[in-house]
Amino acid sequence: MTKYIKREMADLNGCGTTQAHYRVKSYGRVPFNEFVSACAEGSTVTPADVVAVVSRISAELARQIGRGYTVSIDGLGTFGGRLGVVNDRPLDDFEDNTEHRNSRSIAFTGISFRADKRLVTEVNDKCFSMERGGESRLQRSPYTKEQRAERARKWLSENMLMRVADYAVINELSHTTASTELCSLAKDPESGIISKGRRSAKVYLLGNKGHE
Repeated sequence: MTKYIKREMADLNGCGTTQAHYRVKSYGRVPFNEFVSACAEGSTVTPADVVAVVSRISAELARQIGRGYTVSIDGLGTFGGRLGVVNDRPLDDFEDNTEHRNSRSIAFTGISFRADKRLVTEVNDKCFSMERGGESRLQRSPYTKEQRAERARKWLSENMLMRVADYAVINELSHTTASTELCSLAKDPESGIISKGRRSAKVYLLGNKGHE
């Protein structure tokens, strides 16, 4: 029996209502050896044959994507490469010509995948029934946005720096909402809060406005 979770999502469009999204309730990962055995079951190929084919497909995908191609596998989907900046270097301003990157600072940082419609159709065919498996609601703060910003400034006046987790705790927010809100505050010169660093090393400090 496949179950789904109804998730409440934030009002990103400012329409005053939250949105409902749905996700499959996960039962965990299928171990690779079990998946291979299931693929070989009822056929003339052995589990070793399946492993060999998967390894060969993986190696050829890497070769073709590394050459700049996208690869479509009928009934499965389309694979392509994603580029990014390596060594945690800061991103360039698109209009800033003062910094020039060389090939050593650009690399493949991920693989994109778009499922073939036939795969999606087959997944639906294999899903015999669907039932509700629960709800996931947003964690709402008891403080207004202005109060949350003030609490952050007060916290920073007593501590050297703030991380997203700190903002989430003091304002009773989810990590995702806290991250989005702190980023917005740091971009507002009137908030008195600035950011330093990036990604996992990003922290928030009081700026000149916050010390007034």
